[in-house]
Amino acid sequence: MYIILAILLFGLLIFIHELGHYITARIFNVAITEFSIGMGPKLISKTSKKTGIAYSIRALPIGGFVSMVGEDEESDNENAFHKKPIWQRLIVCAAGSVSNVLLGFVVMFILVISTPQIGTVQVASFPEGATSSALIKVDDIIKEVDGHNVHTLGELNYFINRYGSEPVQITVQRAGNEITLENVVFPTTVQSGHIFGLRDFYVHVAEKNFPTILKNGFFQATLTIRTVFDSIWDLITGTYGVEDLSGPVGVVNVISTTAKTDAYQLWSIFVLLAMNLGIMNLLPIPALDGGRMLMLLIEAIIKRPVNKTVEGYINLIGMILLFGLMIFITVKDVFQIIL
Repeated sequence: MYIILAILLFGLLIFIHELGHYITARIFNVAITEFSIGMGPKLISKTSKKTGIAYSIRALPIGGFVSMVGEDEESDNENAFHKKPIWQRLIVCAAGSVSNVLLGFVVMFILVISTPQIGTVQVASFPEGATSSALIKVDDIIKEVDGHNVHTLGELNYFINRYGSEPVQITVQRAGNEITLENVVFPTTVQSGHIFGLRDFYVHVAEKNFPTILKNGFFQATLTIRTVFDSIWDLITGTYGVEDLSGPVGVVNVISTTAKTDAYQLWSIFVLLAMNLGIMNLLPIPALDGGRMLMLLIEAIIKRPVNKTVEGYINLIGMILLFGLMIFITVKDVFQIIL
């Protein structure tokens, strides 16, 4: 049942993504032949008599697509995708990712609303042996961690986790004055060979009202976006390697395990997946939405369409590389679960 739940959550992300493409394509009157959730053989398909669009559910829940006339080929149809203005095509390409990010914001606001208590960034007390109490004092309001602004407890925890593995600079508001504390030491933990800092003090609870919910929902959602970009940067710089990546199998395993014990954490993972899907699809990688947008920007600069054959080969190579990476990560995930 938990695996089915994970597949349904993936399906929801894919549906929202493709719905973004579909709605904007319809707004700009782009001719569409099919709107599909999933890949591979069709399980269910129904064609609208009014529009001629086929709505399909396919066997493999690993993607989806909106098939538009003139998207990958020349067409005489006056409403073909390639005949629309570049700005409209850019919006259609970006709409799927934007829809995922907006979904992430909505779910995060629901999570904040459903949380019994909302923590602040004001220090309430220290347990015995807390190392940070040497410099941080009770009632200090944490303003920055290692130069990064802190607005919510989630941001405070994240920045201490990320930068608190070594002595770190903390800026606090104390008795109305901002004070910068150098070399604040936090306890650490090791997970999968990586060292993380840990917050070692308790915080005050905020009054739960509309401004507090709005503030925490917004900054928690933007923190999730930052987490995605930080993860990409960590991969580029070698902080994490390919062995630290997880594919659909690994994510399903995490979701199914988390769903048994912590509903809040489950939906937090869902927000992360929504943001991740949205942002990754906007990267200028062939075969992704960002790759197509890059080609449109090149078309705008050179004042003529990129050669379809060249673009096709670029997308094919990108697709092969992406599927190769996905297969490698999937095999790795399976062996990690088995072993």
